[in-house]
Amino acid sequence: MNSAANERNQPGERNGRLEELDRADMGRLASGQDAALNDLMDRHGGKLFHYLIRCLQDEDDAADLAQETFVRVYRQRAKFDPGQKFSTWLYAIASNLVKDRYRYRTRHPQVPLDAEKRAARGDFGENQAGHGPLPDQALEAEERAEAVRRAVAGLPEELRTPLVLSEYEELSHAEIGAILSCSAKAVETRLYRARKLLRTVLRSLLEPT
Repeated sequence: MNSAANERNQPGERNGRLEELDRADMGRLASGQDAALNDLMDRHGGKLFHYLIRCLQDEDDAADLAQETFVRVYRQRAKFDPGQKFSTWLYAIASNLVKDRYRYRTRHPQVPLDAEKRAARGDFGENQAGHGPLPDQALEAEERAEAVRRAVAGLPEELRTPLVLSEYEELSHAEIGAILSCSAKAVETRLYRARKLLRTVLRSLLEPT
């Protein structure tokens, strides 16, 4: 029984250790030890990049904003509150940059790119596929994944961002609210609207004509 309890506690303990490392590195960074930024980037850079790809659907934009996010972490290092999670603060900075990038795209429309496929290929149930699918099954799964990807990409930014944070980043409503500067109830409402719209779009894409 003790073993089972320990297993359940491990994810929480691991997250606690990571938060301690983040706070320590931000303390080092604020005290002038610039190398601490490299440790923060090593821990969070990959996941942040994939989040930005899912939001922006463009690898170049995602890479630019990932770099800019950490530039802002460095510039605002003295403003970091050790009482909050670093990852929440980091994603709040990144999400504001995403919002700015969407506004820029609205003013400068261009043909959308499909570079996000490698990082966010599957739908929200992508890990439930069986072992060794037959070629026709694999093709059908790929078509479904592509349909979901495009449907998510087509959501308004105010709905897509909380959906990505919930489904891909697996954050709670409270955490998403902290990132987007809104209440948990507002997050719940946006997620309901996003999923409802997503179901409608996917029905038209996936149902046989």
